[in-house]
Amino acid sequence: MKRKGLGLLAMSFALTGFLAACGGGSDTASNNEKSGEGESAEPIVLRLADNQPEDYPTVVGDKEFARLVEEKTDGRYKVEVYAGGQLGDEKSAIEQVQLGTLDFARVNASPLAEFSKDLGVLSMPYLFRDEDHMWNVFNGEIGEELLTGMESANLVGLTFYDSGSRSFYNSKRTVEKPEDLKGLKIRVQQSALVVDMVEALGASATPMAYEEVYSGLQTGVIDGAENNYPSYYSVNHYEVAKFYTLDAHSRVPEILMASKGTWDKISAEDQELIKEAAMESQEVQRASWAELVEKAKAEVEAAGNEVTEITDSAPWREAVQPVYDKHGEAFSEWIEKIESVE
Repeated sequence: MKRKGLGLLAMSFALTGFLAACGGGSDTASNNEKSGEGESAEPIVLRLADNQPEDYPTVVGDKEFARLVEEKTDGRYKVEVYAGGQLGDEKSAIEQVQLGTLDFARVNASPLAEFSKDLGVLSMPYLFRDEDHMWNVFNGEIGEELLTGMESANLVGLTFYDSGSRSFYNSKRTVEKPEDLKGLKIRVQQSALVVDMVEALGASATPMAYEEVYSGLQTGVIDGAENNYPSYYSVNHYEVAKFYTLDAHSRVPEILMASKGTWDKISAEDQELIKEAAMESQEVQRASWAELVEKAKAEVEAAGNEVTEITDSAPWREAVQPVYDKHGEAFSEWIEKIESVE
């Protein structure tokens, strides 16, 4: 009996010691967590894809976003930016984000419209009266609605980035009003909407591969094309098309987005911080874009090109009404809301 009693007593001490050890470890971990002592947890690393070069404005914005995420979450999250198309082209990146095999991507809103139909409204010509109107839309309730609407495609829109505005340039003459485009052969993308826009303005739409535009302008196969200021300069189209008309017929933005699969694993508090980081990174991205535009503008002006700035887009918008009649019905509510923004 004594041996049995001693055995039970020993087991009792052993169990008490085990429980005390567990409780002591838990208390220590809890105390270290509260006091900030002990080893910190490894950060959760998330990947962001961008198809542009390292110094391009969108990548500048991506990197600022990454910096802010790490700062705002106290290092709990780290975003690694993969520029230059390392993780695939834009469509591939969208699909990877949709599947959850990629956490973030920066892509243009045009290909995104294939996945989130409402974004197609942003491709309508002369949709925005000017740049201020555009940013009032993007950074207001309408912009937030468009970003939120992406969730039905397993995508989480975080913020809009600047992609400038596309305008017409040609090798023949000054273009100050829609009628001045009449008869000009204008290179366009393979897009029914863009073809219809150019035709509505009286020009002849000529679909052509982008890399063939310079020689096409040089040899007279086409008379003009359309693109933003940095592209007009960087691919040397300004050398063979001296007349640039800043009509800003298209202002399709870039979008920084997350995978819904990734997003749903993040706490509500950290989601808010990451969204804040995205919105704040927009300012740096826009500044970088403005700097690139100014550089291109200076070079184009130094080359002696004639640049015509359109300050009243109303006649141009009226001229493309047939495009709205044909392509705008699906977006009528969005168009009305956008036009009502001051």
